[in-house]
Amino acid sequence: MSNKNEKCCKKTKIGGQALIEGIMMKGVSKGAMAVRMKEGGIDVEEWDLKPQKWYNKAPFIRGSINFVSSLSEGYSCMMKSAEKSGMLDEEENEEPSKFEKWLDEKLGDKLTGVIMAIAMVIGVALAILLFAVVPTALFDWIETLMPLVPDAATSELVPMDISMWQSTFEGVMRMILFVGYMAVVAQMKDIRRTYEYHGAEHKTIACYEAGEELTVENIKKHTRFHPRCGTSFIILSLLVSILVYTIVPINPTEWWGFEGILAVLVRVGLKLVLLPFVVGIAYELIRIAGRHSNIFTRIISAPGLWMQRLTTREPDASQIEIAIAAISPVLPKEGENDEW
Repeated sequence: MSNKNEKCCKKTKIGGQALIEGIMMKGVSKGAMAVRMKEGGIDVEEWDLKPQKWYNKAPFIRGSINFVSSLSEGYSCMMKSAEKSGMLDEEENEEPSKFEKWLDEKLGDKLTGVIMAIAMVIGVALAILLFAVVPTALFDWIETLMPLVPDAATSELVPMDISMWQSTFEGVMRMILFVGYMAVVAQMKDIRRTYEYHGAEHKTIACYEAGEELTVENIKKHTRFHPRCGTSFIILSLLVSILVYTIVPINPTEWWGFEGILAVLVRVGLKLVLLPFVVGIAYELIRIAGRHSNIFTRIISAPGLWMQRLTTREPDASQIEIAIAAISPVLPKEGENDEW
C-alpha cells in the first residue's frame, strides 16, 4: 500500500475472530458475535466491553495481558458458536455414558465451565510440550551426536560445541512445527470452513477501512490478508523469540551443571519467564505494522501475511453476511473514535 493510500484509508481498531459457523467482532465499546444457525438464520449476540485499565494501554506490558484476555474471550465465543450453530446437537442426542451422567449430577450447570477450563489447561500444556520442550530436547539429542574434536585449552577430545546455535535452532524448529501444524489442520473440513470465516472477517474490516458501504459485493473485492491478524502476531512472536533468546542466552548446564531432562526443563522454564517480554515486543511491532505502511512495516508483516494464505480462505456470500452482521453492532457510535 502506498503512502497516498495510507492517508486515504482508515486504520481501525476493530478486530475479530473466526468462530464455528460465525464471527466475533470487537469495537471501541461493544463486542458482538454472529452465528449461522442450523435452520439458516443468523443469531447475533452483543455485549458491552469493560473500560480498559492502565495495564491494557501500557507499552510492552499490554501485549501479554491483552493476548491472554483475547484467548480467553475467543475460546468462550468459540464454545458458544458451537452450541448456537447446532454442532453439538448430534452429541447431545446420543445416550450419555455413566461417567457423563455422574459429571452432570455432581457439577450441574457448572459442567460446561469446568470442561472449558480443563480443555484450556490441556491445550496450553500441549502447546508448551510441542513448541518449547520438543525443540530443546531435540537440540540436546543432536549435541550428543556431535563428533569429538580437540579442546583448545587441554587438547582433550570433547564433543563439538554448537551451543551458540541453540536459540536459532529452537526458533526455526518452532516455526517449522507451527507452519506444519497449521498446514495439516487446514485439510480438515471444519477447519477449512473456519478459515473461510476468517477470510470474511478480514475482507469486511478491509472494506470498512476503505470507507465503502458494507455490502457483500463491496466486501468481495477486498483482500483477505490483514497485517493485524492473530496469525501474523504469532509468527512475529516466534521470530522475536529467536532474537531475544539469542541475545539473552540460557544455558543451565554451563551455569549450574544441570544435564539431561533437568537441563531441558530448566531451560524451558526460563524461556517461559521471558515469554511476556517476547510477546510484548511482538505486540508493539504488530501495532506499528497495523498503523503504518513503509518498507520496515512491510518487512515485518511479510511472514504473517504469507502465513495467512494457510489460515484464511475466500468466503462465500453467506459467510460475508455473517461478517456484516457481526461488525455492524460494534461500529463506532457518535463521539467514539476507533482510529487504530
